[in-house]
Amino acid sequence: MTDIKNKKFHFIAAGGVGMSALAKYLLEKGCTVSGSDIAENKYVKMLREMGADIKTTQVAENIKPDMTVVISTAISEDNPELKEARRLKLDVLHRSDMLKLISDEFSERKDAIFFGFSGTHGKTTTSGLCSYVLNKAGKRPSYAVGGTVPELDNNSKYDSDKIFVAELDESDGTIVKYKPDVNVVNNLSFDHPDFYKNGMSDILKTFKQYLSNTAEDAVIIINADNEGCQNLAEMMPDRKFYTFGLSDADYMAKNVEFDGFSSKFDIYRGNRFITDMEISVPGVHNVYNTLAVFAALDIKRMHPEQMCDYFKTFSGMGRRFQKVAEFNGVRVIDDYAHHPEEIKTTLSGLTSYKGGRVIAVFQPHRFSRLKSLWKDFLGAFDTVDKLIVTDVYHACEKPINGINSANFVKDMQHKDCKYVAGDMETVARELYPELQSGDLVITLGAGTVTQVGKHLKHISEEQ
Repeated sequence: MTDIKNKKFHFIAAGGVGMSALAKYLLEKGCTVSGSDIAENKYVKMLREMGADIKTTQVAENIKPDMTVVISTAISEDNPELKEARRLKLDVLHRSDMLKLISDEFSERKDAIFFGFSGTHGKTTTSGLCSYVLNKAGKRPSYAVGGTVPELDNNSKYDSDKIFVAELDESDGTIVKYKPDVNVVNNLSFDHPDFYKNGMSDILKTFKQYLSNTAEDAVIIINADNEGCQNLAEMMPDRKFYTFGLSDADYMAKNVEFDGFSSKFDIYRGNRFITDMEISVPGVHNVYNTLAVFAALDIKRMHPEQMCDYFKTFSGMGRRFQKVAEFNGVRVIDDYAHHPEEIKTTLSGLTSYKGGRVIAVFQPHRFSRLKSLWKDFLGAFDTVDKLIVTDVYHACEKPINGINSANFVKDMQHKDCKYVAGDMETVARELYPELQSGDLVITLGAGTVTQVGKHLKHISEEQ
């Protein structure tokens, strides 16, 4: 087992949600942490307040000979700090390697449990929900998730050495490095075309390798209603799979009722009733998320039926159906959904909305994703009353000829859809005059679209 406590870690791009989570964890564990980013943000400020030396310039001088440098996939080889680390022949760890070092401290111990949540959609919510419920139940989990748990005001925490909860990212194939004791695969569908060049077959191969690397007695839990998960199980006939779903699963939700932004249902283990459940987040996808966490805790005999009150008080993750503004009878919800299936699932949670119109503001994320899933995106917004499409958030990708928001809107058959160019303040000012009391605005995307709610609120205060 590698001792990380006595190392000095330097995070390049420390202000990202995933990188800051690991940096914060190491600080709480007593490690020396430094880092850099190109701008101030809440995560940079948080790390500084905790004692980390975080610079807002990225220069070679930030790198010292005794450091272990941590990078993400987004860091290019011409980054001056990474170049200096290479020159000094320092240990350079990918973010996934850092998370592996942390998680290995749990997976290599027989008296500890490592919960790993993965899948194309829902892994941030399920890992956050599991961390929240265990924390409220006094189980003192350590955790590292890809978003902020509002009630805990954290995206990571080092607490005890008994339980570790982590969100495991599949976007670049690095998920194969981890060996959780409990593996939850929420669902599998095609995404990340920049990495998975052969589509679903590559994704399934990656997840098969990931699960094959885990111990023979490791728990594997999958969504019985998801075709990708079904295919994965068929590829691994020698492994035991536990399932959750709405029918014909080891853990089932029955008698599901939706009421505004809350949901009620009964949980069954096979044909046996276990408990009734009420959650304060909308949509059938959150029923699945709750089932996944419940199953993981139940299989490890943590009596989740005694924790139902904690499930109920969970309000969701930051940027996952998060209310960000309310003015003049208009409510603004922000959601990270940037894949067609995520978008459809998120919007399905609004079908019971009894207010006015549902207005979606969509920012496509990456040219490659928009190109690969063009037709799927076109069919993702059928349930909204009005759709605004912003410029593509390129995420450092080069443009692809013909793949842009203007052409996307031309192909869109929606009855009320338009393209608005410019920054998010421009988008907000274009939208604001059209808003009516009772409208619900939902912003969708992984980029700057999250700023629309703030700008709408500011405009309302100017009036």
